[in-house]
Amino acid sequence: MELFNYYRSSASYRVRIALALKGLDYDYRSIHLQKNEQLGEDYAAVSAARLVPTLRDGDHLLTQSLAIIEYLDETHPQPPLLPGDAVTRAQVRSLAMDIACEIHPLNNLRVLRYLVQSLKLSEDDKDRWYRHWVETGLEVVERRLAAAPATYCHGDTPTLADCVLVPQIFNARRFNCKLDHVPHVMRVFDACMKLDAFEKTRPEACPDAG
Repeated sequence: MELFNYYRSSASYRVRIALALKGLDYDYRSIHLQKNEQLGEDYAAVSAARLVPTLRDGDHLLTQSLAIIEYLDETHPQPPLLPGDAVTRAQVRSLAMDIACEIHPLNNLRVLRYLVQSLKLSEDDKDRWYRHWVETGLEVVERRLAAAPATYCHGDTPTLADCVLVPQIFNARRFNCKLDHVPHVMRVFDACMKLDAFEKTRPEACPDAG
């Protein structure tokens, strides 16, 4: 397998975590977003959307981090990243989407660039935009975790939701977001970071970090 990703991309980090949790080896292919390598013609042949991550598994090219993680869970079912019954699977997917669909798109690099380059927002205004959507979005996650406290987002083993939560906190810290209002979120984050799969795949540990 090959993973086309960028060290600071939270969507990429999600997939790195899942691969590590499952003990799967892969070749790390850096696509440096700040250098616009995703826009090159070579990468266009890999990803029509020119986004990261992309996973190549044999002849198959897979995009969208949540779809990739579910593919890995189906093709390499141990340890499972989704619960065994339909209701709790839906709950875990829903929690993951609270972050991946409601928070992350609004603070994606291409969105932040558009705010500054096209809408002419100042850097301070752009950062306020980022912090508003991350802080208020995490409040939703906090309420859900507080309603059913567990070691991780759901139960005593990491799931798809944890793969999505941890990278969002890394991004939140990078932009100096307030996080003291989400103690359950941070408790789960701290529990995850005690595991090698989360710690050893963190952005600073990647070969293209810098």
